[in-house]
Amino acid sequence: MQQLQLLEQLQQIRFIDLFAGIGGFHLALANQGAKCVFASEINNNAVKTYLENHNLLKENMYGDITLVNPDNIPDHDVLCAGFPCQPFSQAGQKKGFEDVRGTLFFNILKILEAKKPKAYFLENVRGLLKHDNGRTFSIIKEQLEGLGYTFQSFIVKSSDY
Repeated sequence: MQQLQLLEQLQQIRFIDLFAGIGGFHLALANQGAKCVFASEINNNAVKTYLENHNLLKENMYGDITLVNPDNIPDHDVLCAGFPCQPFSQAGQKKGFEDVRGTLFFNILKILEAKKPKAYFLENVRGLLKHDNGRTFSIIKEQLEGLGYTFQSFIVKSSDY
């Protein structure tokens, strides 16, 4: 009975999937009964895979998030974003917010500010923690807390999952 009540609550959860890739966040949340109401991804092959594998109408899949007015994004309970890691990665040039891909984090902030979802999940690489001697991570934390959100970070090893 308790599981049924939890499932009914989860079915009411609406989420958006930014920098969606092929839909890792979508898979996790949809498997728990949540509904994706908006996704954004610029890689055409990833979009094709995402739409093939997930229950999302094509008209709810958008490309470049910088071209979307946050006010036009459907209301949602959870924002998910695997924002570009290249600017913070050991394998990249480590330009951080000096790389246009690094500034896409600020688009997430604009959406959080406009839509005020109850929760958010952000994913990036381990290098984000120490990028620019930890200043980048501090900025991210301060910005999110400045919008009234709590902040917790975890390092997970994908091979464990």
